[in-house]
Amino acid sequence: MFVKAQFASLFASVIDFLTTIMLVSVFKMLYLPACMVGIVAGGICHFTISRHWVFYATEKDRVAQIIKYVLVWSGNFGLNAAGLYLALHFLGVNYVLAKGVVAILVGIGYNYALQKRFVFK
Repeated sequence: MFVKAQFASLFASVIDFLTTIMLVSVFKMLYLPACMVGIVAGGICHFTISRHWVFYATEKDRVAQIIKYVLVWSGNFGLNAAGLYLALHFLGVNYVLAKGVVAILVGIGYNYALQKRFVFK
């Protein structure tokens, strides 16, 4: 299950990153709002994959899972946004690199455990 969860996270991260890069590069959006939109797109993708493929939680109450997912995802959103801000403003690294490192740390250290034990249990 852990490997499938990491694959789902990787796929959602690809959606997140592609959305962010497209918004910054093509539409000239500022990096922080673009990253936030990317996080939302990745979150929707991740919920769908996790519910149906990783945790096989399709027979349980979908509304309750969405509410729990949004609670966990809100923490994820805050941690990613704060981590990105700190990395960009205090370390001065490229936004794509900062986004990647922060996403990995938050994904492994926060998301997986809460989704397994709280959202899709």
